[in-house]
Amino acid sequence: MSTNSRNTAVENGIPANPARVDVRGPRFAAWVTTGVLVLILLAAAVSTPVAAVLIAAQAVVFAIGAAYGPRRHPYGRIFAAFVAPRVGPTRETEPVAPLRFAQLLGLVFSAVSLLGFLVGSTVVGAVFAGFALFAAFLNAAFGICLGCQIYPLVARLRRNPSPAN
Repeated sequence: MSTNSRNTAVENGIPANPARVDVRGPRFAAWVTTGVLVLILLAAAVSTPVAAVLIAAQAVVFAIGAAYGPRRHPYGRIFAAFVAPRVGPTRETEPVAPLRFAQLLGLVFSAVSLLGFLVGSTVVGAVFAGFALFAAFLNAAFGICLGCQIYPLVARLRRNPSPAN
């Protein structure tokens, strides 16, 4: 995440703006997602049906995150209930919209992965699960959210549609 998209304003440990979230929540979610995706890749080597079930479950998690944002994301709820009370007050926040877009990209990768597993192409399933794993690990380990980096470009394109001929 670029530093210009973060804010340090908090009131009583809660982000002052509800359109922003504690940066530690999405990073926690990225760590959990990384673990799930590693498990999916290991399962794919042994049993394609098990990998398909796991990637389908992760696709549902991505869909919830894309539709409802990080506060209602299953891993975000785990963070809020069990981790946030133990790590101290929020010091840095980030906007919700890019995070929702990142979850949408995760949903696309996991959907293609699931489709690959369902049609019997373990390679396609594993490659797209690997793409999602790369993005999740990058966010978890280094705080670089690829979807968040792409979001401003997509938002700009949506605001400036090309004129019709």
